[in-house]
Amino acid sequence: MPHSDKPVVALTLGDPAGIGAELIARLLAKPEAIERANIVLVGDRWLWEEGQRIAGLPVATEAIDSLAAVRGRAGSAPAFLAVETVAPAEVHRSRAEAPGGRSVLQVLDRCMDAALAGDIDAICFAPLNKQAMKLGGLRHEDELHHFAEHLGVQGYFCEFNTLGELWTSRISSHVPLKDVARYLSQERIAQAAELIYRALLASGMPAPKVAIAGFNPHNGDGGTCGREEIDVIAPAVAALQARDWPTEAPFHGPFPADTIFLKAQAGEYQAIVTMYHDQGQIAI
Repeated sequence: MPHSDKPVVALTLGDPAGIGAELIARLLAKPEAIERANIVLVGDRWLWEEGQRIAGLPVATEAIDSLAAVRGRAGSAPAFLAVETVAPAEVHRSRAEAPGGRSVLQVLDRCMDAALAGDIDAICFAPLNKQAMKLGGLRHEDELHHFAEHLGVQGYFCEFNTLGELWTSRISSHVPLKDVARYLSQERIAQAAELIYRALLASGMPAPKVAIAGFNPHNGDGGTCGREEIDVIAPAVAALQARDWPTEAPFHGPFPADTIFLKAQAGEYQAIVTMYHDQGQIAI
């Protein structure tokens, strides 16, 4: 498939003090990794060279001078847009520091501007460090909220985790665990459920079933371990069930957050709405 027919994916090197550059080198050394997308690598030249050296895998790339130039190119190797965001002397391995965070933000912002201009179709980034990003100027709780502001996203948004045909969405994500309960509301639960349901439909799944997880141990145990299931989550599920949807009865719950993954693994549900970061992430 020629490059012009493939989606353009910007690939970034992540935090310069981390392992992103070597991971990207290992990824792009695999022919199958570059067959289905028109990939453009965006990052500091010295960091990319160091990543290849650490991985022991030289990777051929084609230099470009603008992200606007990547869509029409004819070569077979990944494109590489070299930028200058951080000097080697500013980077200390395995440390969360402001120069690394600023580097990440500059690269991501440049890629998002290209997405807004229609020059690229997607962004894939190597591992980031939220502490470094905050030291470097990030004003939000995580990069997702930074993306939303930069891209002008309106309405509810959240992270998805996917593993094969099982997807999860979240009510809250990168916030202290002690603060999670205040993020629970019928509105947020309904929005997270509808978002992942419609995303599954758009991805080609004809009739996805979405389970809503509980919040407390044992789904609250009838209120003895907490009342969020009774007072917030169950009413949210009932309100979802009362609405008209393109497929029959797509929403169910709340279920204990541990055992519902067994039902999903067995194929009863294709998505789970989780209440916080680790509830969705660890189970996946």
